[in-house]
Amino acid sequence: MFFFCNSQGTSSAALNAASPGGVGPFTFSWFRWSDATRGFTDPVTSQTGVMNSTAANLTEGGYRVNISNSQGYSTSLTAWIFYDSSPGASARLANNTCDYVALDGDTSSVIRRFYYRDPANGSNLGLKNEISFTWSSDPESVIPFPSIELNPITFTPPLEDVTYRLRVSTLGCATEASFFYESIHVKADFTVSPVEGEAPLEVTLTDKSVRAATYLWEFGDDSISTEKDPGPHTYYIPDEYSVKLTVESQLHCIDSMRFNDIVVEPSALAIPNVFTPNEDGLNDRFMIDKRSLRYVSVVVFSRAGIKVYDFQGEGQILKEWDGWDGNVGNSSAKASPGVYYYIIKALGWDDVKYDSKEYRGFVYLYR
Repeated sequence: MFFFCNSQGTSSAALNAASPGGVGPFTFSWFRWSDATRGFTDPVTSQTGVMNSTAANLTEGGYRVNISNSQGYSTSLTAWIFYDSSPGASARLANNTCDYVALDGDTSSVIRRFYYRDPANGSNLGLKNEISFTWSSDPESVIPFPSIELNPITFTPPLEDVTYRLRVSTLGCATEASFFYESIHVKADFTVSPVEGEAPLEVTLTDKSVRAATYLWEFGDDSISTEKDPGPHTYYIPDEYSVKLTVESQLHCIDSMRFNDIVVEPSALAIPNVFTPNEDGLNDRFMIDKRSLRYVSVVVFSRAGIKVYDFQGEGQILKEWDGWDGNVGNSSAKASPGVYYYIIKALGWDDVKYDSKEYRGFVYLYR
């Protein structure tokens, strides 16, 4: 069986035959099915002394070609030609909301069934015209079950304007319908940098939302903002924070996004027991290993009880502090190698106090 598309009503088919056996050249005799005789009795064309044969300009119906050669070989091949018409197809928007897009497709076919004859007894037989379809979009967007659901609903609506297309195919023809869809959907989106660090942690939130008109930022520390770009937000208390952004479009579509992984590290303080201020770039300063500290005080005494260094600060002063360089006071006089006694006090942003005896001890200065 051969199916040809005849959407304009002017198509004509051709059949080509080659012998499945025997030794050529062959004689090819073509006949068309006749309902009057219930057989292949209407002559079409004949060719002698050839290896294959073509019958052209054929109308719809059944055809048989008898093949023979001079050595007594004989066989026949049978085919049925059907002309199909383009299926009626349409594609349109069925409905849309802030949350979904519903598509409506139609696959009405001009020809539902093809009829032919049983060569054995001439009885009428029917063959259903198969219809298949596929939805697509440009640019590509989510369409659930595009070749199964003729009227699909996507709950992942496109965030940009798209053209939806429905391609419908039958056994012989194919057609396409389309429509343009202007997106109304909104998406809340933003990036966070950095996502962790010591207190006070300054976090930059960058808006990446689509089609947002109003904003509500909830920073997770009882503060909010309604600005598109809220600027850097500072977290002072060590903890884990969650940021939520809720946006609304001019058409009152709402979406939200939450980021749960901002970590402000707890306070910590560790003290080295040796440093080497010899200007080799390695361990040149007596510097505590600190994290998330609000206030720090450091006093250093010689073995004779003379104060050789002191520092106290918070905020930007603490952030810029780079430790004791091994000089006496603020002078250029270098402290002698040896053992020095320190007293360190600190307060963390989580209100942890560092002022017990474990923060009093000795540090060795080597040159």
